[in-house]
Order: sequence, then C-alpha cells, then structure tokens
Amino acid sequence: MIFRQLFDRSSGTYTYLLAERPGGEALLIDPVLDNTGQYVRLIDELDLKLVKAVDTHIHADHVTALGALRERTGCATAMGATARIECVSVHFHEGEKLSADNLHLDVIYTPGHTNDSYSFLLPDRVFTGDTLLIRGTGRTDFQNGDPAAQYDSLFNKLLRLPEDTLVYPAHDYNGMTVSTIGEEKHHNPRLQVSDMQAYVELMNGLVLDDPRMMDIAIPANRACGLLDAA
Repeated sequence: MIFRQLFDRSSGTYTYLLAERPGGEALLIDPVLDNTGQYVRLIDELDLKLVKAVDTHIHADHVTALGALRERTGCATAMGATARIECVSVHFHEGEKLSADNLHLDVIYTPGHTNDSYSFLLPDRVFTGDTLLIRGTGRTDFQNGDPAAQYDSLFNKLLRLPEDTLVYPAHDYNGMTVSTIGEEKHHNPRLQVSDMQAYVELMNGLVLDDPRMMDIAIPANRACGLLDAA
C-alpha cells in the first residue's frame, strides 16, 4: 500500500493519500485548498490516478480542496450523507466502503464534533477526522456538535477497535503524527471519565475561541471549497 501523511502548517491539518499499488487508483482524505498543487504533483510523481477526494466532515478551520481537485483531476468528491452537501458526487453512509482499486475503507458514522463527522477504517488503521485526536477530542460547541453523541462515537465505536489499531486524526497542534487506540485509551486525558455525563460536563466546560477562518471556511466548504460558488 502507498500511504502518505501530508501536513498543512497554517491549520494543523493532516491530509492522507492512499493507494493500493503503484500506478493505481488513489484517494485523498481531508485535502486543503492551499495545497492542491502539492497533491497533484505527488499523485503524478507516484504515477497514481486520483479517483476520490473525501472530507471527514465540514471543516471550520480551512477551505477544502474537494472542488479544486475535481476540476483538475476529474476525481469524484465524497462526504457523508448527513452533511447534506449538494456539490459532492458521492454521499456515503455508515457500513458502506470507500474504495480505490482493492483498497477498501469501512465508513463509520462518528458524530459529536459535528453532526456530519465520519471515520474511515482499514484493517490496521483508522482515520478519525476530528472525533478522536492524539491526546484530545474534537470540540463540540458549534456545527451541531453534541458531547453525548461524541461520547457514544468514542466509547462505543472507535475505542472498541483493537488496541494496536493506528490512529490518524485530521489535526494535530503538538507535533504528534500517529497514535494507537490503546495509547488513547490509557493516555488521552479526555477519555479518563467515568461515564457519559462526566464527559458531557468536561466538554461543556471548555472555553475555546472560534477557529479564525470559521466564517469563511464553513460557507466555502458547503460549496466544496469553490469560493466563487460559496
């Protein structure tokens, strides 16, 4: 498998390029508009064909490259059905698969950070969007966030995966690149709670500034990052 983790420094966003084989089909998870040229160059250098560009949810801190990649490569664009985004060509549901050649990612609905948050699972790794971060979890105070729903997504879905499952989040702000389910179970401070109510109280007690690009990013991302259409 070809796997690349790419980082957008200004927003702390990780983008993931995956393909089953050299010369084959590829998909990108959570691409950032400003880095579109980098993605296209890398895909060309690796002799890949981009068939899907996917967002784990509607991001509030950067503008997505979904629309730009579709225009430049002809790829399909995909988001979860609960996002209700008309600009994408694929609306996926929990239990379905996102595929590129024989690489198949299981779709898991993991709301809480937003009501349109999804994670993607391979046998050895999971792409958790903003639901599960490394030593943290995504905020739940806007975009129909719900700490109780996030608790369910975490404790009844993601944390039930094998402990050696690699965790690749959509963001990190502390220089961490990868974790495991086991590490997060034992060392993530937000997961050391006794029950759902304790988690809800913890998340509701956070006082956080709005993302600096929120007013621009959310409308743009509802149009797949094509600003003229936002």
